[in-house]
Amino acid sequence: MGWQALFFMSVLCLGAVHGQVSYSIPEEMAKGALIGNIAQDLGLSVERLKSGKARIYTGNTDEYIELRRDRGVLLVKDRIDRESLCGQTMPCALHFQMILENPMEFYTVTVEITDINDNPPKFERDEMKYEVSESALAGARFVLEKAVDDDVGVNGLNSYALNPSDNFAIKTISRGDGSKHVEMILQKPLDREKNEYVSLVLTALDGGEPQLSGTMAITITVLDVNDNPPVCSKQEYKASVAENAPVGTVITRIKATDVDKGNNGKVTYTIPKSTAAQLFEINVENGEVTLTGNIDYEKKRFYELDVQVSDQGGLSDACKVIVDVTDTNDNPPSINIMSKSNSVSESVKIGTVVTMLNIQDPDSNENGKVMCALNENIPFRIKSTTNNFFTVVTDTELDREGASEYNITVTCSDEGVPSLSSSVTLTLQISDVNDNAPVFERSSYEAYIVENNTPGLSIFTVKATDADWNQNARVSYILEDSSVNGVPVSSYVSVSADGGVIHAVRSFDYEQIKDFQFRVKAQDGGSPPLSSNVTVKILIQDQNDNPPQVLYPVQTGGSMVAEMVPRSADVGYLVTKVVAVDVDSGQNAWLSYKLQKATDRALFEVGLQNGEIRTIRQVTDKDAVKQRLSVIVEDNGQPSRSATVIVNVAVADSFPEVLSEFTDFTHDKEYNDNLTFYLVLALAVVSFLFITCLVVIISVKVYRWRQSRILYHSNLPVIPYYPPRYSDTLGTGTLQHVYNYEVCRTTDSRKSDCKFGRAGSQNVLIMEPGSTGTMQRMQSEKSILDEPDSPLEQKPPNNDWRFTQGQRPGPSGATGGPEVAMGTGPWPQPPTEAEQLQALMAAANEVSEATATLGPGTMGLSTRYSPQFTLQHVPDYRQNVYIPGSTATLTSNPQQQQATAQQATQQALPPPQASAQPEPPKAAQTPASKKKSTKKEKK
Repeated sequence: MGWQALFFMSVLCLGAVHGQVSYSIPEEMAKGALIGNIAQDLGLSVERLKSGKARIYTGNTDEYIELRRDRGVLLVKDRIDRESLCGQTMPCALHFQMILENPMEFYTVTVEITDINDNPPKFERDEMKYEVSESALAGARFVLEKAVDDDVGVNGLNSYALNPSDNFAIKTISRGDGSKHVEMILQKPLDREKNEYVSLVLTALDGGEPQLSGTMAITITVLDVNDNPPVCSKQEYKASVAENAPVGTVITRIKATDVDKGNNGKVTYTIPKSTAAQLFEINVENGEVTLTGNIDYEKKRFYELDVQVSDQGGLSDACKVIVDVTDTNDNPPSINIMSKSNSVSESVKIGTVVTMLNIQDPDSNENGKVMCALNENIPFRIKSTTNNFFTVVTDTELDREGASEYNITVTCSDEGVPSLSSSVTLTLQISDVNDNAPVFERSSYEAYIVENNTPGLSIFTVKATDADWNQNARVSYILEDSSVNGVPVSSYVSVSADGGVIHAVRSFDYEQIKDFQFRVKAQDGGSPPLSSNVTVKILIQDQNDNPPQVLYPVQTGGSMVAEMVPRSADVGYLVTKVVAVDVDSGQNAWLSYKLQKATDRALFEVGLQNGEIRTIRQVTDKDAVKQRLSVIVEDNGQPSRSATVIVNVAVADSFPEVLSEFTDFTHDKEYNDNLTFYLVLALAVVSFLFITCLVVIISVKVYRWRQSRILYHSNLPVIPYYPPRYSDTLGTGTLQHVYNYEVCRTTDSRKSDCKFGRAGSQNVLIMEPGSTGTMQRMQSEKSILDEPDSPLEQKPPNNDWRFTQGQRPGPSGATGGPEVAMGTGPWPQPPTEAEQLQALMAAANEVSEATATLGPGTMGLSTRYSPQFTLQHVPDYRQNVYIPGSTATLTSNPQQQQATAQQATQQALPPPQASAQPEPPKAAQTPASKKKSTKKEKK
C-alpha cells in the first residue's frame, strides 16, 4: 500500500513561527505507522519539541494521531477508518493543533484521510423476489436494490451486471449525488406457461484496484394477467429539512394510483436499500417519508431517494425524492488581519498598536456575536474599537534580552450554544542593539581533500550564526594570518567572505604535507563589530600518483649484475628478492610482483606479495646459463602504477664458468620511459652536426674559389708544367736534360708541412712558414712508403704512354724527336690554374733569400713575402722549381741530371732476366705519414 505525504507551509501574520502543515495518508494504516516528520517540516529541532513540551490538541474529538517528541514525528495512534469517520464526505481530514511552550507556539496540522478499496459493494439482502405478470410489456422497469459501497471516488460503486439476460436488461442511472440508481428492464414479455420462475444474478462492481464485487440473487415469479402497473403522481418530489431536525420528522408523502381492481390495485411503497435509505424510511401503506437518522449540512447538503411503487399483481413504478438540508448555527468566527507590524523596538511606549483585526461570523443573532481574548503571559492586550473590529496593543514595556519575539494567539468565540471559536497566531519580532557575537555551529572543523586537486576547488563551508537581526546578524568570514611550514596559510586556502566557503589555492601533495590547520574569524556587521573564531584542520588524502621504486636489484648502466643459481638447486630455491617501495600510502602502496618476461618461464616464479624469485622445477644441464627475467611491480591504486626491473640470472656451479659465459654478454639495452627522448635527442645532434659540416665544407669551397679567382686575374707569369720522368734527349726545350721526379705526399699535399725530393741531391725543400733553412734528409729513417704494399710507391713505367716532342707541353714549343720513346713515367693529372699560380707566388717570394740557403743544384724557398722582390732577380726559375700541389720537383744540378738520365735510360731498356729489379727510391716522411706508419706498426 503506497502513501505519500504532501507538505506545505505558509508563513502567516508576523512570519517565522506559526504555520500550517498538511499530510495525506491512506486509511487503515497500522498502529505506530509514520505519518511525517513534523519537526523537519516545520523547521523545528527535536530539542525544541522536548523543551517546549510539544503536545497535540484535538478538542473533543478522538485522538487518532500521536506525537513522538523524542523523534519529532507523527504516528498513527489508533485505527483510522475513513468510512466511519467521514462517511461519504470528501475530502475527509483530521484537524488538530500542536502547541509548544517556552515560548508558546501554535501550529495547525491537517491530516487528510484518503480512501482505499477496502469495502466491496454489498447488497442489503442476499435475494430479491419479484412477481411479474406474464402480460407485462417490454420496457417494464423494476427497481433493484442498490449495492452499498462505503468507499468513495473511484473505489466506490461503479457498475452492475445481470446474468442471464434473456428477458431482462440492467440499466444504471447516475444521480446528482454520485450514487447509481439501478433498474431491471423487461426486454421480452414473459410466458408463464414456458417458465413460471426466472432466476437472475445481479452483480455490483466497484472501480477500485483490485476490483471488488458483490452479488444478489433475483427470483422472478411470473403472475397471470395483471396488466396495469401503479403510477406515481409525480416522477420527482422535493422537500427540505434542517440539519438539526429530530428523528421521525415527516419529510414528504408519495402518492401513486392503480386502476386495477382488487388486490391488483393495492399499492405499496418501498425504498431500496442504499446510503440514503439508512437516514429515511417510507410508510408502505401511505407513502409517507420520515427522517430516521441525524443529517449534517457540512457533510452532505442534499439526498436523493428512489421510491418503488408496486401493486399486488407484481407491476410497479418508480419515482425520486430530493431532500435539501438547511443550515444551522454551526460556523465558528472568521479572523481577518487588516494590518500588522512585523517588528517593534523594545523602546516603544505602552499602548502602541501592533495589529488590527476584523472578525466575522456568518451566523446570525446571538450566534453571530463574537468575543476575543489573547493568550496569557504576554505583554499585550486586545480591545474592541467598533463593531467587529479589534486592535492588539502593548500592555507593558518590552525587553528583547528577555524575549526576542512573541507569538500572540488571538482566540475569538461566538455566543452560540454550544459556543464556536477560532484562533490565529501572530509573530512579533523585537529589534535590539548589537550585543551578540557570531557563534560557529561547531567548536572545530575537520575536512578532507584528495591530493592533486585543482586550484580553486571548494573544500567545505564553515557556518556561524548571530542571534542579532539585520546588519547586526550579517556575518563575514576572515582567514586569520598564520603560517604552515613557514609559508603563509593564504597560499594554501582562501575563505569567501560571504558564504564561508573554503577554497584550495594550490594543488596539494600528500607526500609533502599531510595536514595543516588554521583559524577562521566570523565577524558581524554591527557597530562596533563582534567576532569569534574557530580552528579548521585540513587533512590531505593520498592519491596514487607515484609509481613503485625498485631498491634491489640496483639497475646500473655501466655494469652487469647477475644472480647465480647452482645447477643442483631444488624446487623452491630462492634466487633473489626484488625489493620495491611506494611513497604513496594505504592501498596505493600495496605492491604486487609479477613475472612479465623470462628466458624460460617454466623455471622461475615471482612471489606475488614478497617479490621472491624462486625456481619452480629442478635445474637441469639443458637450461641456459644466461637467464634474463623481467619483473613488473604494480601498486594497488586505481589506476595502478608499475615499474619494471631486469634480473640477470646465471645458472652455473662456479664463478669461472659464469665469467666465461658472460664475457661476450652484451648488456641488453635498457628500455625505459626515456628511450624515445634519447633517440630524438641523438637524431637532433646528428642532424645538427651534419648541417654544420655541410655549411663548413661549402664555406671552404667558396673561399678557395674566390682565392683562385683573385690569382687568376693577376699579372704574374705562369710556370709551365712538365710530367715526371719525361726525357728530353734533343735538348731543344727549356729542360735540356733528363729529369726523374719522386714526391712524398700526404692525403692533402696542399697543406703538408714538408715536401721531400729524391733526385740526386740530399737537400730537402722546407715549406714550413716559419723556417728559411734546409733540412738534411735522414737516410736511415724508414717511411711507411718503404713497405712493398704502400699505395704511394712509384709504379714501373707504362710503355703505352710515350709522346713526341710536339706532344709534350712546355714553354719552348719545340717538337720532339725519336727519343720520345724514352718516356718512363705515367702522365699525371695536370695541376689546376690555382696550383700553378700558387707555385709562381711561392717561387717569387723566396728569390731574395735563395743565395744564402741553396746547396749545390737546389734553391730554397721561403713562404715569407719580400716586398722588394722583383722578377728580374730570378736566375732562370725554370731550372730548379718546386711546384706546390704537384708531383714533381724541377732541378738544374748537372750531376743530378746525369744520374737521372742514366736512370731513365736503364728504365727504358728491357731489364735482364737475371738481374733484380732496382728498388724504387723512398720518399721522406711527413709528420702525417709518420703517424700513419706508427698506427700500422701497432696493428
